[in-house]
Amino acid sequence: MNTIKLLVVDVDGTMTDAGIYYDQNGNELKKFCTKDAAGFFAARRVGMKIMVLTGRESEATTRRMTEMKVDYLYQNVKNKVKFLMKFMEENDIKKEELGYIGDDLNDLPSMLLAGYVGCPADSCSEIKEIANYVSPVKGGYGAVRDVIEHILRETNQWSDAVASIYGIGI
Repeated sequence: MNTIKLLVVDVDGTMTDAGIYYDQNGNELKKFCTKDAAGFFAARRVGMKIMVLTGRESEATTRRMTEMKVDYLYQNVKNKVKFLMKFMEENDIKKEELGYIGDDLNDLPSMLLAGYVGCPADSCSEIKEIANYVSPVKGGYGAVRDVIEHILRETNQWSDAVASIYGIGI
């Protein structure tokens, strides 16, 4: 497996359970899994940039991704393929340097731009068919962490990254 320079991560159904909740004031609420943070931190520790790319816009997503200190956050992107192709060209990122974690049909065309594809256990069958790795974990329950851990274990970087971040030996 080549080194991934940029990891693109979808939100709904990947970092969340795909549910969208509204309170009595019309605010959109999402439940994010805190386990994904360890994966994000480990990826960044080994030099991967994280891009969160989603077709919806949500203050909850802005808040959580700010807490997670993602490198790039792009919301309300309707044409992910066009957007990602332009981003890759402007930042000299090749297909084999791009990883993508997503779960549903809206991600499929842009996932085909990536050299590495991971997805949660409850992804649609079309995504599972193109995935290099299908996590046994459902979206919103730590699937992103699991995919990142799988990538970093394949490149023998997980243990060192985790030890560096948390001061533990594993």
